[in-house]
Amino acid sequence: MNRYSPNFTKWIFIGLVYFFAFIILILPILIVFQEAFAKGISGYLESLQEPDTISAFLLTLKVAAIAVPINTLFGFVAAFTITRFQFPGKNFILTIIDSPFAVSPVIAGLIFLLIFGRQGWMGSFMEQWDIKVVFNTPGLIIATMFITLPFVARELIPLMQSQGKEEEEAGILLGASFFQTLKKIIIPNVKWGLLYGIILCNARAMGEFGAVSVLSGHIRGQTNTLPLQIEVLYNEYNSVQAFTAASLLVFLSLLTLVVKIILEKNIHRK
Repeated sequence: MNRYSPNFTKWIFIGLVYFFAFIILILPILIVFQEAFAKGISGYLESLQEPDTISAFLLTLKVAAIAVPINTLFGFVAAFTITRFQFPGKNFILTIIDSPFAVSPVIAGLIFLLIFGRQGWMGSFMEQWDIKVVFNTPGLIIATMFITLPFVARELIPLMQSQGKEEEEAGILLGASFFQTLKKIIIPNVKWGLLYGIILCNARAMGEFGAVSVLSGHIRGQTNTLPLQIEVLYNEYNSVQAFTAASLLVFLSLLTLVVKIILEKNIHRK
């Protein structure tokens, strides 16, 4: 019998996958839109026009638009350095890159509060130069950068390790400069992994809550990102506006998912 033919065990596992996917992933999304449209389309559109929600949406995009490119640059440089050179403290750098996976986002927020807060290590210096990080957009960006730090680097490091550096060495031996090698060999070889890391980094940046919550001060219309705005609205028992704001995050997540699927199809064609 063909070992790939359908059988009872196969369909049991497939059924379990679909069941858990529906309960844990699909059903919550359906509930979000059900609650968001509880007062009809007019109520949904009215909630979308709420000034604080618009401000939170724009701030979320702004924070991601700054944090993701910086982490992309860091991730690429870190991955290249780690995979191409031997140097003291290499394992320590790898541990530092992975640390956001192990540290609670709330703890990370408290750490930055102790560093940049008015009573923190750099508080007097920042107050002297009128630099405001805590309860301001820079604090949100720093917190988001910390939480999303590993994604690009961790996508690129194993990819660069598996590819080796023979092509790069050949290019240099043939007279190519470093920047020519970077443009013609290194980036084309890792572009799909780089884009995949950027997508994951962006998705995490838009949904970050814990660290951002500690540093934001929850100032409505100023430092609340979409996840924080959702919490505020829900705690005020304003469920329609809360789930409307949540639907915006869902739309952003679905857009990220679509880009991810397109990217994976392109990877499989290569």
